[in-house]
Amino acid sequence: MSETPTNTLQYRVDGPEDAPVLVLGPSLGTTFHMWDRQIPELTRDRRVVRFDLPGHGGAPAQPFTSVAELGDRLLATLDALGVQRFGYAGCSLGGAVGLDLALRAPHRVASLALVATAPRFGTADEFRQRGVVVRTNGLEPMARTAPEQWFTPHFAANQPAIVDWAVQMVRTTDAACYVAACEALAVFDVRAALGSIGVPALVLVGSEDRVTGPAEARTLVAGIADAKLAVVPGASHLAPVEQPAAVTDLLLEHFSATGHDTSGTLAVPPPVPVAAPAPTDPAPAPAAPEDAGEAPETRPDPYEKGLGLRREILGDAHVDRALADADATDFQELVTRYAWGEVWAREGLDRRTRSVVTLTALVAGGHREALADHTRAALRNGLSPAEIREIVLHTAVYCGLPAAETALGTVGRVITEETTPPA
Repeated sequence: MSETPTNTLQYRVDGPEDAPVLVLGPSLGTTFHMWDRQIPELTRDRRVVRFDLPGHGGAPAQPFTSVAELGDRLLATLDALGVQRFGYAGCSLGGAVGLDLALRAPHRVASLALVATAPRFGTADEFRQRGVVVRTNGLEPMARTAPEQWFTPHFAANQPAIVDWAVQMVRTTDAACYVAACEALAVFDVRAALGSIGVPALVLVGSEDRVTGPAEARTLVAGIADAKLAVVPGASHLAPVEQPAAVTDLLLEHFSATGHDTSGTLAVPPPVPVAAPAPTDPAPAPAAPEDAGEAPETRPDPYEKGLGLRREILGDAHVDRALADADATDFQELVTRYAWGEVWAREGLDRRTRSVVTLTALVAGGHREALADHTRAALRNGLSPAEIREIVLHTAVYCGLPAAETALGTVGRVITEETTPPA
């Protein structure tokens, strides 16, 4: 086990020092021990590096903001180990890291195995609501539903010790890091970039996976030029745990066929020298007319920035419904461009504070439908249900008791809908 600076990850290394390096990435809510049953075979002729996600498995709780940031931390960890070129296998979120590395650092990745992975995981709204549930209720709801998400019913019924182990992995995860991972997955989408991946890839999926199933796997195979599909019968999302022998055999076959040099280092060619241009006398600048004013400053259109922020805070489903109203196209452009692209995008207040101000204004104006929308937004922006109710209570003094009473009904309904754990 390693010491973990803020820009690196907790890891474990097994196998011969001079063997090719294989990196294994875990799924959200698990630790690197999810790969334990692959280690004896993989380390016969490979040096295996396994890492923990931040806040998982006792790793320091240092949340990350994106899959790319997680990839950067992994590269920094491998740099510290002197590893430049490596094979990579990742499960679910760990597979997303592999996709990111294959796109941003293809010179580092020799070959790739994507287990229970998708180019986009569900919808942004689903992951942001999961984050709201965890902020409100902790990780117990996620732990309780993990067995049915990760394993087939037959395996769960016959392997209670493994199921209990899996539940404990979730329960011991840092909640803030789990939420941060949900936020990172909400914006992860590499569907349009799959054609740029040039490393050989194995796409491995359990036949019974209901999280990232065969349909998502086929999307990866169709998009990546040098990719092949392997469907593991009788396995769900955590196929390496449920069907360890089958997964191990597939990984061995893939990485043996796409082997890389045993040094673990990457030879970088020296830069090609470029002759500097001969110096020339600078041309005199033309004299400006005496009455010439400064050129007008051009500003970028804030629409796209506003649209992205609006989707992130209010949710794709809400924004799609609003933009679908053909009779309100001009109005929706106005709202997106100025309310979101100009005001919400300003740096003077953080999102939590802007949510507080917005909720107060909507209570004062009696705008119940917008109050419901922005209660959802406030939960996503990190306000707790107790804080939101406290805001409404405070408005009773300044906006009137009837307005606050009506608002409490709206706020309470939305909080119940958004924070109730899945059955």
